[in-house]
Amino acid sequence: MKLYENPPVDLWNKLIKRPLFNCEDLHDTVQKVFTDVEQFGNQAVIKYTNKFDGVQLNEFEVSKEVIRASEEKVSPQLKQAISLAKTNITKFHRSQLNENDDQKVETSIGVKCWLEKHPIEKVGIYIPGGTAPLFSSILMLAIPAKLAGCKEIIICSPPNKDGVLSDVLLYTSKICKVDRVFKIGGIQAIAAFGIGTESVPKVHKVFGPGNQYVTAAKQYLQNYQIPIDLPAGPSEVLILADDSATPEFVASDLLAQAEHGTDSQVILVSTSKELINKVLKEVELQIPSLSRKHIIKKSIKFGRAIWFEDVNQAIDFSNAYAPEHLILVTQNSDEVSLKIKNAGSVFIGNYSPESVGDYASGTNHTLPTNGSAVQYSGVTVDSFKKSITFQTLSPMGLVEIGPYVEKLALAEGLDAHKNAVSIRLKQLNKTI
Repeated sequence: MKLYENPPVDLWNKLIKRPLFNCEDLHDTVQKVFTDVEQFGNQAVIKYTNKFDGVQLNEFEVSKEVIRASEEKVSPQLKQAISLAKTNITKFHRSQLNENDDQKVETSIGVKCWLEKHPIEKVGIYIPGGTAPLFSSILMLAIPAKLAGCKEIIICSPPNKDGVLSDVLLYTSKICKVDRVFKIGGIQAIAAFGIGTESVPKVHKVFGPGNQYVTAAKQYLQNYQIPIDLPAGPSEVLILADDSATPEFVASDLLAQAEHGTDSQVILVSTSKELINKVLKEVELQIPSLSRKHIIKKSIKFGRAIWFEDVNQAIDFSNAYAPEHLILVTQNSDEVSLKIKNAGSVFIGNYSPESVGDYASGTNHTLPTNGSAVQYSGVTVDSFKKSITFQTLSPMGLVEIGPYVEKLALAEGLDAHKNAVSIRLKQLNKTI
């Protein structure tokens, strides 16, 4: 990790910049896969699954029998852990269901407006495979989708070299009541979601993390009018800490994030040079015992440790960086948390590791990265809903508001808009 001491504001843009992969380089590949899936359907999916995942499949939907059988192959201990996570995630996301969404508001006399939220009927969830099949992402996405009332939840995830998905992934899909599971990964999975094939139904919105190919494919979906959850990029953490932080804990949190991938971002911001030095030493002590140290060593060398003399500067820097995960460990963490404006998810105190949010505290781990927390939120129940506004006017309501609408429409030069009001007012005036 490279150390910076009290960097001036004009250097911040350089420090908050992420080492991004240029998705434009993937455009031709993504376009080719989408075009083939659109033209050849299942056969294109089979071809690219063989090419990219190295496995030949003639069919890729996982049968209900195989999913049911997965339950017997998952240990009781792991089932218990998944059950705890499911309970907490459900409890937190259920609290987001607002029973007053359809409350009617009388904006003017005789003018009533209200909003109703309706579930997106068919959603696609992408679950990465690769070095770490993320079955926890099923909990984070299928649970709020079910709570929102989505009618059909479909998962795509890349198969291993034997052409199968892990038992724990299938078991988690089962207990989350996922409707269908497909053994498809990468660009071809996203293309199947966006276009539909003979086997894979076209969905209305796509969720889930993925590598640079999946990210590029999700961005390409806009050409098919299919929305996505949020902009994705390498996982990241910023830790804002002072002398009240435990160096071993801080180091472990940095390393936990660094093991996601060689492009993961880890940032330590502190008002204590002593803490920074202790954390950097502890990082070196902990790395050798970790199984993914080959990944960690590559990502950690691009990490940054930044010392600020003033805590408010440290807070301002954090807000400018807009981290996916923010860990606050200061003597007045609650007070500092009130000044946080940009972050995906915040963890407060020495005993709130980011890992808990990744798995079981209840909050969602599908979060904005690459600074997009400035304008995006993490996934919530509302991510699986769309809003429809309603209004109804009584005759008296139109008499009251109509003349104002006529003036507004004329000011914009839209006399047909004015006429739609005037013709009604004319009739009403005859009856009054």
